[in-house]
Amino acid sequence: MSIQINAAFDGGNIRLVAIDGDRVDLEIAQDHQSEFYQWFYFRVAGATGRKITYRIVNAGKSAYPFGWPGYKARVSTDRLSWRMIETRYADGVLEFDWAGGSQLVWFAYFAPYTMEQHDALVARIAAQPGVAHRQLGESLDGRAIDCLDIGSGPKPVWLYARQHPGETMAEWWMEGALEMLTDRANPVTTALLGKATFHVVPNMNPDGSFRGHLRTNAAGVNLNREWHAPSPERSPEVLCVRNAMDETGVAFAMDVHGDEAIPANFLAGFEGIPSWTEALGDKFYAYARRLADHTPDFQLDKGYEKSAPGKANLTMSTNQLAERFGAVGMTLEMPFKDHDPNPDAEYGWSPERSKKLAHACLEILADVIDTI
Repeated sequence: MSIQINAAFDGGNIRLVAIDGDRVDLEIAQDHQSEFYQWFYFRVAGATGRKITYRIVNAGKSAYPFGWPGYKARVSTDRLSWRMIETRYADGVLEFDWAGGSQLVWFAYFAPYTMEQHDALVARIAAQPGVAHRQLGESLDGRAIDCLDIGSGPKPVWLYARQHPGETMAEWWMEGALEMLTDRANPVTTALLGKATFHVVPNMNPDGSFRGHLRTNAAGVNLNREWHAPSPERSPEVLCVRNAMDETGVAFAMDVHGDEAIPANFLAGFEGIPSWTEALGDKFYAYARRLADHTPDFQLDKGYEKSAPGKANLTMSTNQLAERFGAVGMTLEMPFKDHDPNPDAEYGWSPERSKKLAHACLEILADVIDTI
């Protein structure tokens, strides 16, 4: 039986270039109407009992080629458990081998979170007591922008993820957050929901998620550069979410992402916004310090450079929300590699650890909610 490569499924992305014996050359397809690409997810059949070398030959021209050194691809034979495998990067080519005995095997940039998984999550959480579901709007392809409202407290808290659809760890984090927020036996949850009302958007970019994009929506637009002036033509996903935020206000907001290069979890704040005050900034820094003290899966040493005074990019959601609402806003970044201060040699950074980090983030929010 010949080797067969397939990515024609929810979230899939790869293009076959050539098969030469036990070597398979592949390319990642660009996001539609965009030059961005880095996310891959594909299935292999017909390779049982053979050691095959897979080569992604256009990796060097991807959106973030500096993220490939030290990266390890994920592999699964059941689409449930995703382990890291040894991966090489040289001369612009990403390469890995597989000699497993299963009839089917899947490879991905990170453990996928498909739209089917998203729909199942929304259905499960919406059925829980005390949860109100809203469809805030539709994407360019007509998919629902789901929001789950939980709690009765006076502080409006917004959690939203997957503006960049290839950053699937972000929706794994959301699954963990939603499971904790619907666990009424948890005293931390009970206390938190009495002080805050949560508005949770698990997936801001369903079109890009289904299409197998790295960073953009169906029109090739980076949603996290649309928050100053979202439009129905380019970014209805942002427009409907920001409109809903205008109705509720925002006291605390977390935008959940993944980072290609930095092997650690970290937070980015809103330094440089025109209305920056030390008092507001101190609330963000205090949250980050407490989170680092609370879990070994978070750290303060690695991260992005801070914007200079007055130079914040207000097209980005965290900066826009801090400026627009005086919110304690932040962007959580999780790695495609591993959290090097606390590594896992088999799974690296993983869905399970993403979900646990969500619990830690909510536990710290419960500690500081009275100060926000």
